[in-house]
Amino acid sequence: MNYPKEIRRYCPKCNTHTTQKVSIYKAGKRRGSALGERRHAKDKKGYGGQKFPKLAKPAKTTKKVTRVLTCTTCKKKLMTYGIRVKKFELVAV
Repeated sequence: MNYPKEIRRYCPKCNTHTTQKVSIYKAGKRRGSALGERRHAKDKKGYGGQKFPKLAKPAKTTKKVTRVLTCTTCKKKLMTYGIRVKKFELVAV
């Protein structure tokens, strides 16, 4: 799916329609010191194996792409709901 790099859209902070830059959300690096990571590592440790079974094959063939919209005037970032699509490409229009 081709999507424009810039769109005109409503900005709740500016309270008006502004041009907004579009980028794709990417999850940050996971912290090993986080409580959930430590708990998962503890449950996996020793005999008994994995806390939950490793998937042999993924159920879904596509991933959801979340768009991050940045207002050019106030620099406010807004996230939109994920679109399930095989290929998501930002193009200059």
